Order: sequence, then structure tokens, then C-alpha cells
Amino acid sequence: MRAVAWAVASASVEEIDTLNILQASLLAMRRAVEQLAVTPHQVLVDGLHRPRLTIPVRAIVRGDATVAEIAAASIIAKVARDTEMLELHQQHPQYGFDRHKGYPTSAHLAALREHGASAVHRRSFAPVRSLLLREGGV
Repeated sequence: MRAVAWAVASASVEEIDTLNILQASLLAMRRAVEQLAVTPHQVLVDGLHRPRLTIPVRAIVRGDATVAEIAAASIIAKVARDTEMLELHQQHPQYGFDRHKGYPTSAHLAALREHGASAVHRRSFAPVRSLLLREGGV
């Protein structure tokens, strides 16, 4: 199998906080498809939800485990996210993004308590929201 085209897209922290994580993910999927150099005949996505597109979309639960194209896209997305987390670590080393990659590990939560939330932290993320409520920042 060989990819004819691929693209990576994202949603901003503000879009995630405004829309919610699911809707922002669907927006990012749509952006990725719209960036492709070729228009696919059908889009396969992992999970239950489908982005709104003008071409057919098929949602496949556990698609990353059963469909090679979805598995490959998942790997590309993971590498892109890890790269972004390393870049964020360069800007905000006190949070340890190079280690936890943005996941709510105990080290990440401890860094949030110690340093507060940065501009790259989602305000809708429960630990950040509760931290800001305690500080009176929401």
C-alpha cells in the first residue's frame, strides 16, 4: 500500500474550548481532508463520528486496529502531536511536555498546580478549569 496524499490539520485551543473537543476534532479532520492534493472518493475515520464533508465518510469503530489506512493516519497524527509537544516544551519547559505529551499525568498536573495554566492549556480541560476556578481566573 502506498499513500497518494496525506495532510495533518488541527484545531486551536480556543476552538476546542469554544466548540468542545469532539467538534474541534471533526473540524480538524475536515481541514485535513480539504488540504489533500487529491480529492478522495471516500474518507474513512476512526470512531463513531464523521466530519461534515461533501464526499462520503465512513466511520469505523476501532478502525485504527482493523483498517491499514486508518492505522497509518493514526501514526502520522501521533508523530505530528509528539513533534508539537516537543516544540511546546522548548517554549514552556516547566510543564514537561517532552515527557507527558500533554496527557494528564501526575507530573503534568503537579506542574499545572505549581506554575498555573499557560496560554496553550485548554480552559475546558477539567484539571485546568478547576485550577482556574480555585484561583478565581474563570
